[in-house]
Amino acid sequence: MTRLLPLLLLLGATGGSLVGMSGLALAQQKPAPAGPRALGTFQDWTAATYAEAGKKVCYAFTRASKTEGAGSRQNVMLTVTHRPQGRDQVAVRAGYTYARNAEVEVKVGSNELPFYTAQDNAFAREGAKAVAAFKGGADAVSTGPGPQGRGKATDTFSLSGFSAAYDAISKECPPGRR
Repeated sequence: MTRLLPLLLLLGATGGSLVGMSGLALAQQKPAPAGPRALGTFQDWTAATYAEAGKKVCYAFTRASKTEGAGSRQNVMLTVTHRPQGRDQVAVRAGYTYARNAEVEVKVGSNELPFYTAQDNAFAREGAKAVAAFKGGADAVSTGPGPQGRGKATDTFSLSGFSAAYDAISKECPPGRR
């Protein structure tokens, strides 16, 4: 469960807030949004679920096993997410902000998968194709421009346990649910 903490920060999960009251009145606490619930750890991958706007979201993620270029970076992750409005949403979190219109490539064996960028994430143009490649691969290697478009950053992600983690999120968030 401790592996989920950095992802909570990535996903913007927040705790409840206290509303102060004057005098001796007690502080009232709003209920905190439900945090992620772990579905399991599958070798190098973790699967979990949480509620977003009252709807269930399921995701699986792994941290980079190796990072090169772009200096010291934290929470470099590869994530696959199922939401009610979209399945197989594949993202790489780089640990820095990409230059505008930057392109990233993720290689799995001989498969070259194009990703587009937004802020500090790169998203698969074809999520289902990326998932199929992940199921048959050993590693995913993300290559893209470094911060401000300077240099090159390369991140390697183990795919060991991906299929089991993907099956867990697919079972918890089956297709066709709303």
